[in-house]
Amino acid sequence: MKSPNFAEKLQMRKLLTSLLVGVFFLFLSPGAAQAQCSICTKTAQQLGEKPAKALNGGILYLAAFPLTVAGFIGYKWWKHNR
Repeated sequence: MKSPNFAEKLQMRKLLTSLLVGVFFLFLSPGAAQAQCSICTKTAQQLGEKPAKALNGGILYLAAFPLTVAGFIGYKWWKHNR
């Protein structure tokens, strides 16, 4: 088996470092994400506990698709430029 050269080792190290930083920030994020702007926060406070949680869930649900598409495009761009 051929040992990896310096460039391959450096690339693996960069990948591992970025993965560890991503996992660190994932654990750093709060358990319940607060996905509300100031107007939505005021509305949620007037609605009560259960509807406020549903509003938060809806905001996160609506944000998931555009962020997934942007992440996919960014990944493809990164992969193409490597």
